[in-house]
Amino acid sequence: MIHEILPVGMLQCNCSIFGDEQTHEAIVIDPGDNIDDILAILEKHALKVKAIVITHAHIDHIGGAAKLKAETGAPVYMNENDQELYDHLDVQAGWLGMRTPSRTEIDAAAREGDSLKLGPAEFHVLETPGHTQGSISLWIPAENKLVAGDTLFRDSIGRTDLPGGDGRQILASIHTKLMTLPEEAVVIPGHGPNTTIGREKDRNPFLR
Repeated sequence: MIHEILPVGMLQCNCSIFGDEQTHEAIVIDPGDNIDDILAILEKHALKVKAIVITHAHIDHIGGAAKLKAETGAPVYMNENDQELYDHLDVQAGWLGMRTPSRTEIDAAAREGDSLKLGPAEFHVLETPGHTQGSISLWIPAENKLVAGDTLFRDSIGRTDLPGGDGRQILASIHTKLMTLPEEAVVIPGHGPNTTIGREKDRNPFLR
């Protein structure tokens, strides 16, 4: 499977572009900004987007969703518990001193137990609230990869001091949903370098 990770926007959110070589379909996760660069990667691999998935509704992860949907026609998936956060995109833009990006309707709720297929691979939705109330992670067993959004980072966890954050909740999400995955599973966090479940079990100071 094709998998390109593109850091986008002023906060360098990791946007993941997954593509199936046989069907030439793609899933784009967290298109926060730099949509022209995302489209260039899609064109390079001759991919058609079948789904745009948002791990949570912070502006650096969802800011480019409307533009990408307009360019590709693909539906946008997001957990409904982050709708209020998305409704206040203008407030988030004010925090960062940036222009408010255009908004789009959310086409489908991404809920625990849901899955999206891309070729032979399935992307399983895990509800992992704590960074925000609607935070999700995506577990892809066929690739042994976890797209963790801002729930889990290399040597760290997501901040919980913003609206909707809950410190106890994020730790419960990590321990019950993520630390049960295979130790060799590769974790793609919302920002920064990749890690593995095993490494974070051993070294993450927040999980001891």
